[in-house]
Amino acid sequence: MNVFKKIAAVLALFIGLMSVFAGSKVLLGIDTKDYNILTWLVSYNVIYGVISVLTAYLIWRAKKISKALILFILTSHFIVFIVLNFFNNSAASESVKAMIFRTGIWVLIAALSLIIPKYFNKHKK
Repeated sequence: MNVFKKIAAVLALFIGLMSVFAGSKVLLGIDTKDYNILTWLVSYNVIYGVISVLTAYLIWRAKKISKALILFILTSHFIVFIVLNFFNNSAASESVKAMIFRTGIWVLIAALSLIIPKYFNKHKK
């Protein structure tokens, strides 16, 4: 596996573990926030955190299904960002910013694991 995919796998693992850890603390009442918490959004983040950890493993192992999962996660985050930003007046600005961050990281993961390796493989021949 090339270095770009390894970086993508580490990023996916990091963002996944971060989402599971932070979201679980909020759901369990260990961490409280001084802004409006959308429980469905925190639950979404924890679930997608687990999916992200699985995806990190699959990227690292160079499994073909990782490509579909990367696109699924990226698309889901983008849709949630659109909903939070344009259709939900109760979302805290921190939630919108966090979703922008997650989406941006997954754009980077997609570039590192899907686009850049394809480009280099094409130009190797």
